[in-house]
Amino acid sequence: MNTKAFKFTDSHVHFYDMAHPTLYYGHWQPDEDLPLRELGNRNYLATDFIEDTQSFGMEKAVHVQAAIGSKDPVEETKWLQNTYNKIGIPNAIVGHVDLRSSNAKEIIEDHLKYKNFKGIRDFSYGDYLTSSAFRRGFKLLDEYELIACIATEWPEISKLKNLASTYPNIRIILDHAGKPIERNDEYFSNWKNGLKSISKEDNVICKISGLGMGDHHWTTESIKPYVETCIEVFGFDRVIFGSNWPVDSLWSNYEKVINSYREITNQLTLSEREKFFFKNVDYIYDI
Repeated sequence: MNTKAFKFTDSHVHFYDMAHPTLYYGHWQPDEDLPLRELGNRNYLATDFIEDTQSFGMEKAVHVQAAIGSKDPVEETKWLQNTYNKIGIPNAIVGHVDLRSSNAKEIIEDHLKYKNFKGIRDFSYGDYLTSSAFRRGFKLLDEYELIACIATEWPEISKLKNLASTYPNIRIILDHAGKPIERNDEYFSNWKNGLKSISKEDNVICKISGLGMGDHHWTTESIKPYVETCIEVFGFDRVIFGSNWPVDSLWSNYEKVINSYREITNQLTLSEREKFFFKNVDYIYDI
């Protein structure tokens, strides 16, 4: 496939250095479940990502928190900003803040000392979307004009919808297309209905990424209904492409990912494809 005229921004990537003195990568540790712990057997740096992707048209990338469990989450932002200053990637940084903590405001301001810091992922568990402590911290994103990246499966979509409607000025990116982790007709129907519900909130954007997590043997045809449903439900102005690299490298290579998405979207207009592959995400993150 000719990539000379094709370019894209990857909206969901992870870089990590397992030997970093202050960063800890909880999901890549030897005691984690397979296959994620396999990622910890190597480092994956920005230079590796450039090598994997640049020949296919990658021009920019958004880094989403990888150093889960680190004592100081700002250290990751510092490391990534230094990386950008040296090689020009990542163009935007989504870092971690425990929004329920009493010092969330202070941590946000420390992140903002680094110019590429643009958003927050609070990688929380349990019923946190309705927590008053979480929401007290969440509203700070409006004050600092930051983006929220949230991975929510369809059973929790009503809670995310309430959060989005309560804070309409905060852009929320629904990570991994709402994480459709099962592959059967009933699940697909429930997932699609969840997307239809959350799409009514204009401040929610759908990131189509990480589909390999729910289908380790995926093909272009098997992911096509999921990609097309997201575009149909959210429209061309509120969908963005992401790879979830290198997590999804456990099940495919980057060439397969980018060529499959190009094939699925090849009937769209040039303007529609550009919105999906780079214009929307570049605008959202101002990169």
